Amino acid sequence: MGELSGFSKQLKPNLVPEIKLQYNKGRRVLGNVKSSDDAADFIRAQYKRGTIEAQESFNVIYLDNRNSILGYYQHSKGSLTSTLVDTRLIFAVALKSLSTGIILSHNHPSGKLKPSQSDIRVTRNIKWIGDMHNIKVLDHIIVTKDGHYSFADELIL
Repeated sequence: MGELSGFSKQLKPNLVPEIKLQYNKGRRVLGNVKSSDDAADFIRAQYKRGTIEAQESFNVIYLDNRNSILGYYQHSKGSLTSTLVDTRLIFAVALKSLSTGIILSHNHPSGKLKPSQSDIRVTRNIKWIGDMHNIKVLDHIIVTKDGHYSFADELIL
């Protein structure tokens, strides 16, 4: 305990840096999600032309309790066959934006819509963390140029 009190005496309040994750809620309505089709259309529109087939990326839509879109975050960009997912960042943004729900998404450059075991495992892990924070994981959507796969529609969420 003595070390802690010595540590606190050394710190001066104006020298402790604040960690900031900035979220500025705009006045513009980004949309409202009523179905997996709505979410997939919104997600697909975020990709620049030709990029959905080039490189896998993981994205998150942040929603309020009316399923209005608060924001969209491209979480990571990876290779042709995978990308990293850091749940700490996903929920840092969710908590900062006061989101009550999120929709996860990633693309499959191969064009195949079937989720891998890794996709399912990551989704279940994120859902478990969301449950602990009272943030609903409403869906995980895999998008391709021509279609989408919804974990919620397929009842595997």
